[in-house]
Amino acid sequence: MAEFLEFKNVSKRFGAIQAVDGVSLEIKRGEFFALLGPSGCGKTTMLRIAAGFETPDAGQVFLAGREITDLPPNRRPVNTIFQSYALFPHLTVRDNIAFGLQIAKKPKAEIDREVETMLRLIRLEDQAGKKPDLLSGGQRQRVAVARALINKPGVLLLDEPLAALDLKLRQRMLIELDMIHDQVGITFLYVTHDQSEAMSLSDRIAVMNAGRIEQIGAPAEIYEAPRTSFVAAFIGDTNFLEGVVADHPEPEYSRLRIEGLPDATVYNDKQIADGHKIFLSIRPEKIQISRDRPEPKPKRNAVPAVVEDVIYLGPTTKYWVRAGEHRLQVLRQHARFFLDEKPIRWKDDVWVFWHGDDGFMLEGFRRDDEKLVAAPPQKVGEA
Repeated sequence: MAEFLEFKNVSKRFGAIQAVDGVSLEIKRGEFFALLGPSGCGKTTMLRIAAGFETPDAGQVFLAGREITDLPPNRRPVNTIFQSYALFPHLTVRDNIAFGLQIAKKPKAEIDREVETMLRLIRLEDQAGKKPDLLSGGQRQRVAVARALINKPGVLLLDEPLAALDLKLRQRMLIELDMIHDQVGITFLYVTHDQSEAMSLSDRIAVMNAGRIEQIGAPAEIYEAPRTSFVAAFIGDTNFLEGVVADHPEPEYSRLRIEGLPDATVYNDKQIADGHKIFLSIRPEKIQISRDRPEPKPKRNAVPAVVEDVIYLGPTTKYWVRAGEHRLQVLRQHARFFLDEKPIRWKDDVWVFWHGDDGFMLEGFRRDDEKLVAAPPQKVGEA
């Protein structure tokens, strides 16, 4: 797949707020791409710039190799689906879907044929004569998708399209959207603050924070190998342990000195030098828990701890343990569960352990106006 929708050094400011700050991004033809981040991170501004509703202060936007930076919305081969769906309440489902082709003055036979195709795609043939207020939220969302797709846009822009739906309906619509994308094959640019939506739908994700992109990658890459502390904290749960790079027992591994805990071995993919302060990020499901001290193995990190809280969740049990001054979260998967097995309980003495490949060395971060802002690794003793 070649680059299809491109943002080159795009910036946009609203008064004192830098909504987008020098963002460059390439989205491939036919890709399902998500812009993910907290409120105010700039993701919706990026979508509005792609749609032509906002003009960047600097930078360029290209679609299929053609610059569209200053092109008005009605001359761009893109369509947008908003949270509200914006269906015409006085029109039927059929007429809502047909609206774009009618405005374009297409022949009636072509309009009828295309509308029938869209009705089959969204599986609402039997609802074609109803008004939007007689449909469920999920059905209205599907009508909005069909109305946007019938004009055959090069890109479909989706701005938090599932935000108004309840959890079960949202989960069902995730499957519907994925299926529709697979069938029509056009480029989807999907804006959301919900990590589960982005992870389950997208070919790739761009995680945004304070107007900039922190990381771009496939869902598994974003989750399993976060490049910054913000990404690690925003995507799923993680444990952060602050430490200092002590030495390198092996070429690709470092030993971390963590106050109150045994030294930890970790894969040093960022080649951070000795003596620098960093954060060690470990996902809860990567940590194992046992009453018995684990057998020593190369690159295995083992820490004694005390259980502070236990929550049984059916498929998993979540533990919070205290190791020295550090509180860690551990997630135990019930691949096999024995009712006669003595469970780990509150106040039990335990061992928690993980492999050095399952932790990641990350830069530090600080809170700045309620946002997480990256701070580069700092050598001990530096101001």
